[in-house]
Amino acid sequence: MRLTKVIIENFRGYRERTEIAIGDLTSIIGCNDVGKSTIMEALGIFFECDAVKIDAQDVNVSRSGEPCSVSCVFEGFRATLVIDAQAETTFAAEHLLNGDGQLEILKQWDCGGKTPKCSVFAHALHPTAPKAADLLQLKNAGLKDRVKELGIDLKALGVDARSNVALRRAIRESVGALDLAMTAVPLQAEDGKKVWDEIQKELPAFALFRADRPSKDDDPEVADPMKIAVQEAMKSVEAQLADIRETVRARTIEVATRTLEKLREMDPTLANELHPTFKAEPKFDGFKLSLTGDGDIPINKRGSGVRRMILLNFFRAEAERKRLQSGNPGIIYAIEEPEASLHPDKQAILVKALMELSQVDGTQVLLTTHAPGLASLLPQDSIRFVNRRDDNHPQVETGEGVLDRVATALGVTPDPRPHTKVLLFVEGPHDVKFLQHMCRLLRSVDPNVICIETDPRVAVVIVGGGNLKHWVERRYLERLGCAEVHIYDRDDAAAPKYKVAVDTLNQRAPKVWAALTRKREMENYLHAEAINAALNIALSFTDDCDVPSMTAEAIYMANNPPKRWIELPDKKRDQKESKAKIRLNEAAAGQMTMAHLLQRDPYGEIKGWFDEIRLRASE
Repeated sequence: MRLTKVIIENFRGYRERTEIAIGDLTSIIGCNDVGKSTIMEALGIFFECDAVKIDAQDVNVSRSGEPCSVSCVFEGFRATLVIDAQAETTFAAEHLLNGDGQLEILKQWDCGGKTPKCSVFAHALHPTAPKAADLLQLKNAGLKDRVKELGIDLKALGVDARSNVALRRAIRESVGALDLAMTAVPLQAEDGKKVWDEIQKELPAFALFRADRPSKDDDPEVADPMKIAVQEAMKSVEAQLADIRETVRARTIEVATRTLEKLREMDPTLANELHPTFKAEPKFDGFKLSLTGDGDIPINKRGSGVRRMILLNFFRAEAERKRLQSGNPGIIYAIEEPEASLHPDKQAILVKALMELSQVDGTQVLLTTHAPGLASLLPQDSIRFVNRRDDNHPQVETGEGVLDRVATALGVTPDPRPHTKVLLFVEGPHDVKFLQHMCRLLRSVDPNVICIETDPRVAVVIVGGGNLKHWVERRYLERLGCAEVHIYDRDDAAAPKYKVAVDTLNQRAPKVWAALTRKREMENYLHAEAINAALNIALSFTDDCDVPSMTAEAIYMANNPPKRWIELPDKKRDQKESKAKIRLNEAAAGQMTMAHLLQRDPYGEIKGWFDEIRLRASE
């Protein structure tokens, strides 16, 4: 399951219903005390993580007599739902999905007493017709009574009266007009509770790393990553543990049954009063992992910078592990102020590790920051800007239009570029990665090739997407009047998207030079051997093939999935293609050799791009 949205209402400073879209990487940015941590802790409370608990003081002060609530919206949930031994059902069949076809779980707390009381609902497009609205809260006997009340002939319909699923289906069909409306469907009794039990098994693990960590021997700065490692390992063997539980249950009940049989020989009345019952499920939570330094000195006795470095490299290790391992359980890493106690260079490494981690299937990363340096490195589409309205209520803004407000609020400024002579325009950050790899490759045989990473005369400008830093730099560089080199993908051979723009730009020659790639896009210049070496997939393609799509499909099919590639929703395929594009331009491009490049680019087209950049940088 993948989290797509969190909705907060009457929780701390969020008096009104506030929705926050959640992606694979979500960056919650804003000044101090605007409500960033509240979002993270609301999620922590929803997922019942140990780092934060609901408190009676969490209700908004202006609506203290009302419940506070946190809702999470999910996609990618299991198609079938087993809550009835006699029949399978689905969330859609039970009318438990919202208007977008997603699973929206609402948790509501009554904070009127000393201890807040939690209620769980599915916020769904659910029947409101009187005879069909409460079916998930009825026992089998109650459903049968409803059947009689409606005069339904179960035998004529061939309905198994033991199956609650079948009874509900028959009742809904008999009622006819269900009057569907968005409703909070209780999930705390009868089959509603069974639904919630099944949902909980599929929920992603949630790890919250708080900024205001307590100072004690078991400092969670180090303990939490190790604890999460244990929890995730346990989750990955849940099926085996379930088998163990069932084996233990069967064997112990067998012993209890034999005992009762012997007791029955002596006292039948007493034996009939006794029944073997488990009071609680067995728990497997005895694993504890810790780290010690030289001389067995606990790491948590070291400085905050050292502890933060351990946290940094935990995420780097997780990114590497998850890249190499498929079938991981879903997990959400939520990190408050990851830049704390880290040198700016280490912050950049951490952001890169978190971005890589978020690109792994089943993994999402949320972070908060008010640090300009860290914020400037984050992808534009990940940014959720939190500020306060005139009435002091937090609001969350997204989209390109918000970047100016982020830059102003955090003081994100451009790097000084007194020596810039040429601006290199490309479509996106993936193109930058590809060109950086090609630059290193070409410079390995010809040091005269200009280095677009370190040469102060060159500034890269990303036309679409990118991150806040690119946006700020672009705004700054547009005023310098530098020479320009534009390199854009040809994409469609019959009707190239940027052909008119390139022709228009070339009319400003010689100060401006623009070109379309001869091949479909930059990924088509990669060699199949480099792709195979990096991604372990055998790919055969032409200059006009959609390489990222083919790569995504090959990676997906290598795991023997239950659905064919074409059967996946468009959105899911797009997500996988985006991740494949990243891996192609980072990992596969890094495996390219000069022999590979000469085979894929025999006319020296890529070398020609760098020649044009050097020519204008030298003028």
